[in-house]
Amino acid sequence: MRIYVSADMEGITGLVDADDVQPGGRDYERGRRMMAQDVNAAVRGAVAAGATDILVNDAHGPMRNLLPEDLDPAARLIRGRPKHMSMLEGLTPEHDAMVCVGYHTRAGALGVLSHSFMGHEIEDIWLDGRPVGEIGLAHATAAAIGVPVVALTGDDRACAEMTAWDAGVTTVPVKYARDRFAAELRPADEAHAAIEKAVAAALRAPRPTAAAQADPATLTVRWQSASVAATLPGIPGVTSTDSRTVQARGDLPSLYRQFVVWMRVAASLTNQPPYC
Repeated sequence: MRIYVSADMEGITGLVDADDVQPGGRDYERGRRMMAQDVNAAVRGAVAAGATDILVNDAHGPMRNLLPEDLDPAARLIRGRPKHMSMLEGLTPEHDAMVCVGYHTRAGALGVLSHSFMGHEIEDIWLDGRPVGEIGLAHATAAAIGVPVVALTGDDRACAEMTAWDAGVTTVPVKYARDRFAAELRPADEAHAAIEKAVAAALRAPRPTAAAQADPATLTVRWQSASVAATLPGIPGVTSTDSRTVQARGDLPSLYRQFVVWMRVAASLTNQPPYC
């Protein structure tokens, strides 16, 4: 059984602030150790369920948060950037299941460190008219590739967002949002045990075989900066719907990869820190 793990950081056990998750932050070094512990709990659960190949993609920020020496040796690691598929780099139809570790709610939701990909720069995203963030877009793209998402860890609001998208996904709340930068925390040992148990159970549970989908989808993004929306229509297939909103249509894995390019363009034009 081949398992893919996409590991973000904002939804990791114990982390609540930008200083916990951004390089140079006063608690970042502790944050990256906590990230490794949550990921390792998921890896142990996958091994307990019979996984023979586990690929972990460091999917947060600079994508060099996980230290290889801190990762369970049962897993391989994709580290660094740029990555053509960003948070889903390395996911292929050969994987039997995907696990999301440390995910967070979309922009505008009152979850811990909520945002959609680029801090305040992305105001809203819609997939076929449905509001979506990193959780929904990862799930939909994985489904299009033919890989089911079976488990997700994060705060309680992230878990609720995943359940609203797909109630069949097992979720593990490791903290309970009090506000965007505050949470009630589960004890770390308790959270890690819950992650391990839930991932193992989710992978053992029977599930329908996911078939890769090539149906066209429409991705719409509303930016904070009109400059971004004015520039992106220079990419073939991208159109403006108003001064700050663009959209494109195509098959989902290709749309996701194109969206990664949109973010690189936006970063070059704005160069703004997240969580403002």
